[in-house]
Amino acid sequence: MLIFRQLFDAPSSTYTYLVGDSRSKEALLIDPVFEQVHRDAALLGELGLKLMWTLETHVHADHVTGSWLLKQKLGSRMALAAVSGAAGADRLLQHGDHVPFGTRHLEARATPGHTNGCMTYVIDDQSMAFTGDCMLIRGSGRTDFQQGDARSMFRSVREQIFSLPGACLLYPAHDYRGLTVTSVDEERRHNPRLGGDVSVEDFCGYMKNLGLPHPKKMDIAVPANLQCGRPDGALPDMTEPQWGNLTFTFGGIWEIQPQALEELGDRVEIVDVREAAEFNSALGHIAGAKLIPLGELAQRASELSRDKPVVAVCRSGARSAQAVTLLQKAGYSEIANLAGGMLRWRADGCAVEGGSV
Repeated sequence: MLIFRQLFDAPSSTYTYLVGDSRSKEALLIDPVFEQVHRDAALLGELGLKLMWTLETHVHADHVTGSWLLKQKLGSRMALAAVSGAAGADRLLQHGDHVPFGTRHLEARATPGHTNGCMTYVIDDQSMAFTGDCMLIRGSGRTDFQQGDARSMFRSVREQIFSLPGACLLYPAHDYRGLTVTSVDEERRHNPRLGGDVSVEDFCGYMKNLGLPHPKKMDIAVPANLQCGRPDGALPDMTEPQWGNLTFTFGGIWEIQPQALEELGDRVEIVDVREAAEFNSALGHIAGAKLIPLGELAQRASELSRDKPVVAVCRSGARSAQAVTLLQKAGYSEIANLAGGMLRWRADGCAVEGGSV
């Protein structure tokens, strides 16, 4: 069975796609975003998948790819079009190449027009395709910079995308209206730029008069992406917290395991967000923990230290996960959730005050 997830980066309106083989647990990521590497790695870990390759649909101008950073974290390899001009890739793809993951593969189809190195990736049974910035939902990518050519894009769509089965689902690299998926048949019929009886002259005239400003991050993104996202000092700091052995979750928070927290001792402040009766119940509590029930936390956050990392605790880890979110909004950056809460703390044999044996 195919594992599939569509992920979104709001600042750049970029979709990242995860495809995996449920038998081998091998997976690919298409168009990862630098700032979302922790999220993507967390999802792969939670699904038990091994990332084999990151694929770029083109050299992006609106965000920096996460390919290089994922390679450092997970040992994955990087691939994009040979004609892209990018350096440092593990594989340079030609039209018709296959990229395997387990028993499945993606076929790389050259679809230039937005850039010379644009690729559309088609799943082996042609049930879905990832069109990058060549075809968008009821639209298309731009052709006014970075080797853009409207005639090439028109040919790419008509010959390489519209030639797929009508039911084939199309997933673009971006959408700015909240749309997520379309199909070959839909775009043939309803795409105002490329569908129906639109001619190449119609399309070129349309694209020539878009009048859009260049992407804000273009001067940073393009040079970085020509190195597959390798940092040069101008990129955001994506280093992991150094104060403890933490794990990032797909839910968007950092977690710490009981024994790792116990080893930190008084180097962290622990806030227990259960109710007072629970704090002194059978599960007991962690020595030195400050009791602030979750319902009071927003108003009492200032009672917590700004000089130490803070770890939130509850019975199971659910309420304390919400506490982490509340404290992040209150300006706490060194904050983590105790994975599994007091239930796991007790199960792992960690020391408690109060409670019953």
